[in-house]
Amino acid sequence: MIKAKNKFKYAQRHLLATAVGLSVASWAGAGIAQPVQSGSGDQVELDSVTVTGEREGYKVDQASSPKYTAPLLDTPQTVTVVPQELIREQNALSLRQVLSNVSGITFAAGEGGGGLGDSINIRGFSANSNILIDGLRDTAQSSRSDAFNLESVEVVKGPSSVYSGAGTTGGSINLVSKTPRASAFRNATLGVGTDSYKRLTADINQPLEGLEGAVFRLNLMGHENDMAQRDHIDFERWGIAPSLTFGMGTPTRLNLSYFRQSDKDMPDYGLPARDGRVLSGVDRDGFFGFRDIDTEETDVESFTIRLDHDFSDSISISNLTRYSETERLTIISAAHVNTVGVPTGSYRPAGPQGHGRDYSTELLINQTNLSWRFNTGGIAHTLVTGVEVSREDYSRDTFSSGLPSGTAWPVYDLGNPPGYWGGPVAKVSGQRVSTELDSNALYLFDTLELSEHWQVNAGLRYERFEGSGRTQNLTAGTSERLESSDDMVSGRLGLVYKPVENGAIYLAWGNSYNPSAENLASTGSGLSADTQDLDPEENETWELGTKWELLDRRLALNAAVFRVTKTNGRIDGDVISDPVVLDGKQRVEGIELGVSGKLTDRWDVFANYTVLSSEILKAADANVAQEGQALANTPPRSFSLWTTYDLPMGFEIGYGAQYVSERNVAVSSSAKVPEYWVHSAMLGYDVSDNLNLQLNVRNLFDKEYYDRVRSNIGSDARSSALVPGEGRTAILTANLSF
Repeated sequence: MIKAKNKFKYAQRHLLATAVGLSVASWAGAGIAQPVQSGSGDQVELDSVTVTGEREGYKVDQASSPKYTAPLLDTPQTVTVVPQELIREQNALSLRQVLSNVSGITFAAGEGGGGLGDSINIRGFSANSNILIDGLRDTAQSSRSDAFNLESVEVVKGPSSVYSGAGTTGGSINLVSKTPRASAFRNATLGVGTDSYKRLTADINQPLEGLEGAVFRLNLMGHENDMAQRDHIDFERWGIAPSLTFGMGTPTRLNLSYFRQSDKDMPDYGLPARDGRVLSGVDRDGFFGFRDIDTEETDVESFTIRLDHDFSDSISISNLTRYSETERLTIISAAHVNTVGVPTGSYRPAGPQGHGRDYSTELLINQTNLSWRFNTGGIAHTLVTGVEVSREDYSRDTFSSGLPSGTAWPVYDLGNPPGYWGGPVAKVSGQRVSTELDSNALYLFDTLELSEHWQVNAGLRYERFEGSGRTQNLTAGTSERLESSDDMVSGRLGLVYKPVENGAIYLAWGNSYNPSAENLASTGSGLSADTQDLDPEENETWELGTKWELLDRRLALNAAVFRVTKTNGRIDGDVISDPVVLDGKQRVEGIELGVSGKLTDRWDVFANYTVLSSEILKAADANVAQEGQALANTPPRSFSLWTTYDLPMGFEIGYGAQYVSERNVAVSSSAKVPEYWVHSAMLGYDVSDNLNLQLNVRNLFDKEYYDRVRSNIGSDARSSALVPGEGRTAILTANLSF
C-alpha cells in the first residue's frame, strides 16, 4: 500500500476521548441603524435590518453577508437558507446531505482518479468553484464532510458574479460558521447507529469574566461510520473550531477563529454503468476499488480575523481576512470495467486503477465592506461598497501504483469483485501541476426605497482575474507554462413592488462570467494553448418572482420563473485541428417554489420544488447531434420536504422526502438516469430540560438510487459509473445541555 504523508494514523479514534476531556475541562472552568435624515421634504425610512439570521422556525429573514442590502423578503432573487435547527433535526452531516434540502441541485461523480471532492450543479451548471465560507471564496478541492461548525447554508440561485466573483453561472453556496453568542451555553451530542456509526460533538459558549464583551466558543467533533449497503466504504474524521470575540455589544468588535478538520475515508466511485443503468449482474454493495490501495485523506486548516466597527448609528465597516491550507491525498481505482472478450458476467478493470493525486492549496483573502444608511431627498439608501483581494496557490502531483492495464488484468466476476489487490505496488510519478490565481475586485450594492411601495436593488462589480499554471510531464521531461488575465464587469438590477408590507413582487436581471482560469485553484485545469487568450464565457438571467410572509410573518413563501442563458460557451472549432472558440449557447429556464417557517406553533415546514427545462442551442459542428439535448445531470423536476410536529408529553416527529426525476446522463445521448424518491423520519423525546433523545432513520424504505452521476454513457471497453446513495440508516443521538 502507498503510504499517505502528513497523517496521524490514530488521530480520528483518539479525538473522541480528547473531545470529552476538553468539554469537561471547559465546563469545570466555566443592527444596522435607521437612516440619517437630510434634505427637505418627507423622508422615507427603511425598516431596520439585522444580520444575525433571526428566524421563527425555519424562516430566515436576512442573509449573512452585508452585500445583501435588503431582507430576503425584498431581495429580488431566489435565495434558500438551510438553518442550523433543520440540520440538527435531520442529523445532516455532509454538505451534500444539507444541500439535499434544496431542489434544483444535483451532484456529479468524480472522474476516476480525479478526486474532485464536492461536485455540485445548480440549475444545470457547475458550482464547483462557487463555494464561499462566511462570504469569502473557498475553491479548494475538498469533500465538505461535516457540518459540526455550521450555523446555516445559504444557496443563491442564478448568475451572480456581482456577489461572489468569477463563475456562479447557476448560483453560489455560502457556508455560515458558528461564532460566539452573548449568553453562555454548553451542549454535547453522543450518537450511535447502524453500520458502526459513532459520533461525539461538543459546543461550548462562555463569556469570559473580567473581560467585558469577551466571549469564547469551542466546537469539537469526532466521527466514524460505514456506509449502509456499500461494502468497504467507511469514514473517519475529527475537527476542532475555537472562536474568540472581543467587544461584543460595543462599537468595535474583533473575532478570531481557527478551524481544523482531518478526514480519512475509503472513496466510493460507485458501480459500473452503461447508458445510465448499472450493468446487469452488479450488486448494490459491490466494491470495485482495492481497499489495500485506495484512500482519501484530507486536512483542512484555516485562521480568520474579523474586525467590525460602527462609526455612528448609520455608518459601519467590516474587514475579514482568512488564511487557509488544504492538503489532500487521493488514491482511486475507478469503477470502470471492460467486458470485451470475457465471459458474460465477467470483467477486467478499465480506466485508472490505483491512480493517485497529492494536492495542496493555500488561500489568502481579504474583504472590506463599508455600510452606509442615508437619504438623498425622499429616497432612502442602504449602500455597501467594498474591496476584495485574494491569492490562491495550487499544486498537484500525479502518480500511478504500477498496477496492470488492458488484458494484463485478471478476469473477475461482476457480482463478486475482489475489492483487494494483494499484489505488488510501485509508485511512479507522472505529472506535476502548479498554479497561481489572483483576484482583485471593487463592488457596490444599494437598495433604494423610492416610496412605500417601490424599491430598486442594484449591484455592480469590477474584477481583475489573473491565473497562471505550469504543467510538467515527468515521464517525457517536458514542461508548459500558460497565463490568462481578464477584466470583468458584472451587475445585478432588480425592481421590487411591495403592494403590502409583508409581500413583494420583483423583476430582476443579472449576469456572470466564466474565465478560462476559473478552476485553476480547484482542479488545476482550464487553461490550454487554445483557451488562455479567450474572453470569459458570459451568462445572464432574468427572473420574475414574488415573496410573501404569512401567519403573523412566521411563514415565508416564494415563487419565481427564470431563464439562464450562456451565450458564448467554449466549444471546439469546425474541425479537430481548429482551436477552441466562443460560439456555444445553452439555456435553462424554469420555475422555483418554496415555503419555510411555521404553519402553527407546533408545526414547522421547509419545502421547495424546481422545474428545469434545459437545452443546448449551439454546439461544435463535430457535436451537432448535441443540439436540442438537455444538459447532463439536470432533472426536469425535483422536490424536497422536511417537516416536524411537536406532540404532547415532550415528543416530536419529523418526516422528509426527496424526489429527483430522470435526467440525461450526458449531452451526447438521450440515455437517462432513473428517477427516485427517498424518505426519512425522525422521532425526538425530551427526557428532561437538559436531555433530548433523537432517532433518525434515513432512506426509510431502503431505496436503491443513484445521487451522483458521471456524465458519460460508457462503452463495452470502458463503462461509466453511478454512485449509489446510502441504504437505510438508523441513528440514535443524545443531545445534552448544561
